[in-house]
Amino acid sequence: MENQGQDSRLQDLFIGIAGLIGAGKSTLATALGTQLGLPVYYEPVQDNEYLADFYADTAKYAFATQIYLLNRRFQQHQEIIWKGGGAVQDRTIYEDAIFAKTLVNMGLMDDRDYRTYLDLFRNMSNFMCRPNIIIYLDISPQTSFDRIQMRSRNVETGISLDYLEMLHQEYETFIEEI
Repeated sequence: MENQGQDSRLQDLFIGIAGLIGAGKSTLATALGTQLGLPVYYEPVQDNEYLADFYADTAKYAFATQIYLLNRRFQQHQEIIWKGGGAVQDRTIYEDAIFAKTLVNMGLMDDRDYRTYLDLFRNMSNFMCRPNIIIYLDISPQTSFDRIQMRSRNVETGISLDYLEMLHQEYETFIEEI
């Protein structure tokens, strides 16, 4: 009987998976979803209509891409909350700000767009609940870069090691703050 109570608590867990590109978030999310019998919400990559444009001309499409991703993750987040019963999310909505801040630091998104993004995020956060647990997959920028090269997604071919190093630095700050 004790195990049944423990199993039912696991069914109510909202688990977020965080980490750099290529860290293994989707793989872990799939395994956890299968093991715990939880639905898995994947990062919108395949049907992201901005991603190819973003990597081809990052400065031009940075703001639109970040707003698109924020909206999609908010939609997932709300679905998880309203359905109840727990879920596993491959990249949390909270990580979006890491990418937006990195784009600003690289001069690829202007401050006005970033302020608008942050205002929107803050307004959305009034309607969110935090995951019960966030699992951070900490890999080096070099490992991330190598994995991106190995998986050979066309839209990711322009990702630089410098970009991944800056993202990693922002992730370190994010992890300390949460």
